[in-house]
Amino acid sequence: MSASDLYGDLRPRAFAIAYQMLGSVSEAEDVLQEAFLRLHQTQRGGETIASPRAYIATLVTRLAIDQLRSARARRERYVGEWLPEPLATDPSPGEQAETADSLSLAVLVLLESLSPRQRAAFLLREVFEYPYPQVAEIVGTDVDSTRHLVARARKHLRERRPRYYASRRQRQELARRFFAAVEQGDLRALEELLAQDVAMHGDGGGKVPALGRPVNGRRRVARVLAAMAPLLARAGGVRFHVTEINGQPGALVFDTRDLLVGVMGLDIADGRLQTIYSIVNPDKLQHFDRVGDLSALVRAGRRADDDG
Repeated sequence: MSASDLYGDLRPRAFAIAYQMLGSVSEAEDVLQEAFLRLHQTQRGGETIASPRAYIATLVTRLAIDQLRSARARRERYVGEWLPEPLATDPSPGEQAETADSLSLAVLVLLESLSPRQRAAFLLREVFEYPYPQVAEIVGTDVDSTRHLVARARKHLRERRPRYYASRRQRQELARRFFAAVEQGDLRALEELLAQDVAMHGDGGGKVPALGRPVNGRRRVARVLAAMAPLLARAGGVRFHVTEINGQPGALVFDTRDLLVGVMGLDIADGRLQTIYSIVNPDKLQHFDRVGDLSALVRAGRRADDDG
């Protein structure tokens, strides 16, 4: 197999591991670049690699553990709330709920509360289904310790995130109604779609206007969302492209020049929106599309208010 064919074969799994370890597309790409460089250098040195797939999985995981340890310190100094970098996903209609759930923004946020080694053990075993002996070898511990790491992580996530199931069609319909209500600033419709204890999170990284801290409760979240539409409409408005974000309903938000200014992801429980994630930090949108200037859009809306 040629080097390019080998890269194409190994990259999807390697990226999935790195991204779910780090919650960052840019950091995952850095890990992949380093891992494949080491693979190439090892092969050029004449060393035989029995299983390039296992070799890359091990390298990527260990590099991601190191990267996550250093990233934790940076994220503690982050301006405002830190959220994972979102991914646009297009799963097949037959994709299992568990697969989509493991990639969701809600789960990635919860994974942040695990230690790097615990996170690695949990993902390798529960999401990527590696056998315990291989997981133990990758994370550098014995099988019994690995089982304990996975069990504690599983318990931690189960307690913090009850599981709710809805069909893909139900989720898509709810998302469509939600974004239509946001565009129209329809307070009543928004309140009907939101769970009583809904939470809304925002990530602007201190670079563009965003929520400084989470907003909680149906009425407060509905008011925040309903206020967005008139402000942005006075600046020319935005367009919501409803799609799947991290395996769950969401939308790409474009300005009038078709430049991306935000990504919104939704977490649904019992036919209501449980959590809303609004990611507008331009650094976290670069891998999607051409990025617009949300700050300029908001300023234009406020100037229109003043002029009015």
